[in-house]
Amino acid sequence: MYRFAHISDIHLGPLPQLTLRELFSKRITGFINWHRNRRKHLLVNTLDLLLSDIRDHHPDHLMITGDLVNLATEIEIRLAGEWLESVGEPLATTVVPGNHDAYVPGAHDKSVRRWYPFIAGDDSPKDWPDDDHVFPTYRQRGPIAIIGCSTSLATPPFSATGFFSSRQARETVELLKKAGEEGLFRVVLIHHPPIRGAAARHKRMIGIRRFNAAMSMGGAELILHGHTHLDTVHFLKTHSGGQIPVVGIASASQGPGGHKPRAAYNLFTLTGEPGTWNLICERHGLTETADAIALDHTRLFYGHDPRETPVPMPQVVPLPSS
Repeated sequence: MYRFAHISDIHLGPLPQLTLRELFSKRITGFINWHRNRRKHLLVNTLDLLLSDIRDHHPDHLMITGDLVNLATEIEIRLAGEWLESVGEPLATTVVPGNHDAYVPGAHDKSVRRWYPFIAGDDSPKDWPDDDHVFPTYRQRGPIAIIGCSTSLATPPFSATGFFSSRQARETVELLKKAGEEGLFRVVLIHHPPIRGAAARHKRMIGIRRFNAAMSMGGAELILHGHTHLDTVHFLKTHSGGQIPVVGIASASQGPGGHKPRAAYNLFTLTGEPGTWNLICERHGLTETADAIALDHTRLFYGHDPRETPVPMPQVVPLPSS
């Protein structure tokens, strides 16, 4: 049995004091949005409750799909690095960046450099190589292969799009094939949802078609993402007629009273072997009283729940590949 947890969109707060130079950029729009909206609902104690509950369930690995910070200032990036170090060891925690981690030009590189131990693949250089080719990353942990992809890049004001390049697509296919040949359960991490229509146009992922083609060519068992701050499940249809679960999760810092779901994490339990995998997903979320985390949903993705009488998988109409 192997268990792994997924959280996303940490948005560590509160915002540090910013200089006029730091605000003279896209950050001014994010600064205003934080004080008008996000600071009211993104709460540090909510994140603490979530992490405490995760620890109580003792997962083998924690996966984080981006947006650790808000405006990607140097102090935020440093504090997020310290937060990661307090959460767990790099070998047991995998991170991919989000659009907020690359909020302005140059921020992506600073974020990756500071968080590199939690990002680097098994065969990556010990130190960040100062180039854009660190992604995709590949980590093998027990029976799973974790393929980390990046859509993180700086965008103009009022835009939060992501980009998945042709080079990254080609290299992702090779990693997926390698993991498949070794009989591993392949989990792909990405920040933006690779589903058309899952995010507004100004927040969409550019390169959805090539990402979906990479998944179809290379093969994968599970795709995890963030960005939307929603608890969602889609299915990506492959050319062979299969379908890959694409699972999103609410912001790990979302308190009550907002228009987005309260903070949650997904806990996956994997058993079995290639061809007979069993994967159960339990969603644990913040209660209405905001003083505890409770199990609020269980879903079977592969096989059957060994704790119960086997039941057939529900019929789900997959979204078309694009």
